[in-house]
Amino acid sequence: MRYLRILSIGALLAGVIIDAPAHAQAPPTPADPSATGAQLFASTCGFCHQNGGRAPGRGPKLAGTERPDDFIANRIRLGKEGAMPAYGRAFTDAQIRSLVAYIRSLKDDSQ
Repeated sequence: MRYLRILSIGALLAGVIIDAPAHAQAPPTPADPSATGAQLFASTCGFCHQNGGRAPGRGPKLAGTERPDDFIANRIRLGKEGAMPAYGRAFTDAQIRSLVAYIRSLKDDSQ
């Protein structure tokens, strides 16, 4: 009986692991409201946008982007399915504006 219980639990766990999408990401946690755009970027975005956003990584290089500010702010808020989590609940509007300002301040070293 105990063997069947262990086997059932193992099968259940295997099903959960197999059904989990490969691109699943943990939901973002609320950010420190006093953090600057550079601090927010370093602690939240820098893992995917390498070298402070100046080089591609898991995410694209952001320095020198020609995307409009509204596009960048909405991408931060809403994310991109399978590629970037949504941070609309983690960041305030002021923090998102601060992140956009930080991204705009990046110098594109490749030009």
